[in-house]
Amino acid sequence: MSDTLVPDSEHRGVARLPAVARDLVQLARLDRPIGAWLLFWPGAWAIALSGQAIARWDLLLWFALGAVAMRGAGCVYNDIVDRDLDRRVARTAARPLASGRLSLKLAWAWLGLLSLIGLVVLLRLERPAQIVALASIAPVAAYPFMKRITWWPQAWLGIVFSWAALVGWPAATGGFAPAMAWLYAGSIGWVIGYDTIYALQDLEDDALAGVKSSARALGSHARGGVAGFYAAALACWGIALWQVRPEPLALAGLLPMGAHLAWQVAGLRVENPADALARFRSNRFAGLLMFLACAVVGAASA
Repeated sequence: MSDTLVPDSEHRGVARLPAVARDLVQLARLDRPIGAWLLFWPGAWAIALSGQAIARWDLLLWFALGAVAMRGAGCVYNDIVDRDLDRRVARTAARPLASGRLSLKLAWAWLGLLSLIGLVVLLRLERPAQIVALASIAPVAAYPFMKRITWWPQAWLGIVFSWAALVGWPAATGGFAPAMAWLYAGSIGWVIGYDTIYALQDLEDDALAGVKSSARALGSHARGGVAGFYAAALACWGIALWQVRPEPLALAGLLPMGAHLAWQVAGLRVENPADALARFRSNRFAGLLMFLACAVVGAASA
């Protein structure tokens, strides 16, 4: 049954599931949890930097559940929209909808169920956070079409995948602060950087299929482009931390994150898809490093 798994599945045991269950798991990317981690971290950073990481540990758990459900829902919707394009790219041709193993009707039902789980999480938030979260629906719905419109769909993904930072702060505090905006801006730069790395896997197939990406736009300058976006992210995060605690020592909390991002860029082999995937996935650890920095600074300023 290995031929019914997508190449980048992280949990090969999924192949032992019944056929429909296996396809639903893959459709929501539950076998590839890296995306849920990347969606979760910006919200967790905002909660931590606001000084509420310990007091609102329950909120972190709700955000984790929401990240899994809404990332899954987003992936289902993306695959519904992209099923024809996915058939023309080697890495995505085995996806359940692109391959024809799963019906469109069942995919829509699965999307509805995952969205209901997201609704449960939404109802647990403060009203300002609910309003901000609902405002994300339009950019989320537009994202799958961006690769047909712009060479920089990764920038739109940054807007969408960083949105939890805008939700986490009011969810934890009931209000807003400048640090939240800088945290969000930095996350956008981070997302563009790591998703450009991810897109390096598909350069040839994307060119044949006419799919646009930042990796194709940057070409031979991909490593430098990623470095630039990561540097911009660190600069914005530095301002966010400074807003909460204006001391040089607070900025030292970004050193581990900066070192990790530098490692990603320095050793990146643009021509090696396996290396690109490994460095992309390492961002779940990068998110943890940033969370620890936010937690320390937030706790010291609470």
